[in-house]
Amino acid sequence: MDHHCNTDRTHKYPAPPSLVELGLQDRPLPSKRLSGQDLTKLKKFRFQLLCDWLVEQFDPCRIADIGGGKGLLAYLLQKSCWQATVVDPYNQALPNKYKDLQNDRRVRIAPTERVPRLAQPFTPDLAVDFDLLLGLHAHGCNIRIIEAARDQGCDFVLLPCCVIDEPAVPPPDKHWLPWLADYARQQGFAVQHFQLNFKGQNIGLYNTGHTG
Repeated sequence: MDHHCNTDRTHKYPAPPSLVELGLQDRPLPSKRLSGQDLTKLKKFRFQLLCDWLVEQFDPCRIADIGGGKGLLAYLLQKSCWQATVVDPYNQALPNKYKDLQNDRRVRIAPTERVPRLAQPFTPDLAVDFDLLLGLHAHGCNIRIIEAARDQGCDFVLLPCCVIDEPAVPPPDKHWLPWLADYARQQGFAVQHFQLNFKGQNIGLYNTGHTG
């Protein structure tokens, strides 16, 4: 693979593949007006939705939230007995509140609350201390996360956004999402896609094992 840093913010790719092409099932058209948990959530609720998905899919483990921003996802995972660490060069405070989607209520976060942080960009050597590497719209980190997981024998979960600052990019006739999944398979991973119920780029991929 030809590794070069991509900084072209105008590069265009084909339309995303359908859910069926990704091995996912299209949500059926509702027979009545949606409400409650069935409604598509705003993008700002992606952390709560991803936390719920992770807790369903994995046992509690040491997880690196790469590009984790303010650390809300890590905070929520800690409440579910995970060892979650934010890896992000920008040291930001936790938000002072969030919405509990399950109980439809606002929850305050005390100013004294903290999550573990590594205030630095992600580098592959950091993976040795984790069981699971997570990239939620982590610009420029998706390929490095896959390669670090390969080298250190850990798992990964990605919700890729764009190709900006990635060390390699797909050809113009290939969409980024299936290309990235194919790249992970080339590194010896069995890969599946998943979808979360929020607006925007809500399709991810994760390894379900190794093929080699």
